Amino acid sequence: MSRSEKRYFKLVSNETNTNASKKFMLLFDLIDKQEVFDEDTLLASTKELKPAQFSNLKAHLYKRILQALRQFHLTKMEDAEIREMIDHSELLYNRGLYDQCADILRKSKKKAQKSDHLELLLEILRWEKSLLAHTLDRHNQRRVNKLIQEVQDVNDRINHINTFSNISARLNAFYLKVGYVKSQKDLNQALKLVDHNILSIDENKLSINEKLSLYDLYVGFYYFTHNVEKGYEYALKYLAVFENDNDIIHNKLDLYINAINNVLIGQYKLNKYKDFVNTKSLFRKIRLMNKVDLSENIKMKLLKYSYIHEFNRLFMLGDFTGGVQRLNALLNNIEFFISKINKHSRLILYYKIACLYFGADDFRLSSKWLNRIINSDALEMDVREDVHVFARIVNLICHYEMGNTDLVDYYVKSTYRFMLRKDNLFKFQKYIMGFLKKLSRNMNEQELMKAFKQLRDLLIPLEDDQFEKYPFMYFDIISWLEGKIEKKTVQEIIQSKAKITLGDEYPN
Repeated sequence: MSRSEKRYFKLVSNETNTNASKKFMLLFDLIDKQEVFDEDTLLASTKELKPAQFSNLKAHLYKRILQALRQFHLTKMEDAEIREMIDHSELLYNRGLYDQCADILRKSKKKAQKSDHLELLLEILRWEKSLLAHTLDRHNQRRVNKLIQEVQDVNDRINHINTFSNISARLNAFYLKVGYVKSQKDLNQALKLVDHNILSIDENKLSINEKLSLYDLYVGFYYFTHNVEKGYEYALKYLAVFENDNDIIHNKLDLYINAINNVLIGQYKLNKYKDFVNTKSLFRKIRLMNKVDLSENIKMKLLKYSYIHEFNRLFMLGDFTGGVQRLNALLNNIEFFISKINKHSRLILYYKIACLYFGADDFRLSSKWLNRIINSDALEMDVREDVHVFARIVNLICHYEMGNTDLVDYYVKSTYRFMLRKDNLFKFQKYIMGFLKKLSRNMNEQELMKAFKQLRDLLIPLEDDQFEKYPFMYFDIISWLEGKIEKKTVQEIIQSKAKITLGDEYPN
């Protein structure tokens, strides 16, 4: 809780000066003083709180805190404000004060329509129907017909959103398990999850929430199936909904941040550096917005995307050394942040950091971060199988670079077993694994160069393969091979490519 939230809680709790409220406040103050909650230490510090009462006291205190927080943030939570108005209209209805009830319902309806809160709007319409019998006039039939049509329209819109979000949820569950589509089998599964009629809906007939839900589905589907251009097109449409109506940003801040993230993913994959930098600045502008309540959830989300996309910016430039310097300065903050985020976000961050160290030729630290993925618990192994596979491949190359040739053979075998269990073995991976297996520090310079060139020549055609090209998103092994062949670092190779790809957009 923030200081202002604690102050408000104490203020409302002290209004009832009873023995029970005094105990609540004592418990609240004692918990507030602890760095880590310790029940035994807390009970030993006072005789006023009895162990037999403690469980009930905690439960009631928790309930009171939630009530106080809801009241404190009521004006910033439009849906909560509308719900309260509906509750007030119910109280008036039950007391037979039908005109006053109708007046509050009209006001709440305007708010719900403006912010497109469809479920709340449906609840308001239900109460309006209940009022019909008590507020008869000569236009009653017209009112009934209008109300029935409104209910039908709202139900249709809710059904649309539920359809879109259900498909998105299924696709997301599939993505969280396997990662991006990597075979015809995966693509067929993804297509089965999406009704083809969904991909040809007339967007112009949709409301704001319907559009946001549909665009979210389109962006996820097209990125997931490697149609980046199409995904980026809908990511821009998603963001444009907010840019065309700034008022909805405050009420849908979580979705607005998602929209920015979706656009950044497309710009990163399509190498649109200047656009990427401009879009990324929107995160900073959110923090400066007036009347925006940055909850802990929003702060963590902003921090997560700020870290991830700063890494992506550095990858676009090939500036791994500068990235590592910045990372080392933020390491304590990042470790704290990692402890707060979900498994998927944690996995992606580990991999990004590992690749940053790899690009800067710090293979020891790269391997250290990759081992956080490799040594994940059983539950985390079921999240993003593709990242787990590539963590093992990059870790193999790290050990080769560190001269741990005695470990390479062991890791090759264990990685093969892991990939076979995950049904995740492709030409790309077979070529790399075979290459690493035959490498030996006893090979002379000429033999090494020949091996590097052979692997490069095997991999280059795969960049044009519909499914085999996807691994290059995870690790630019061709640049690593070219570095070996040309006696340059990975950073030098990637930077020179970035300068050609970005052209005038490459910063001086």
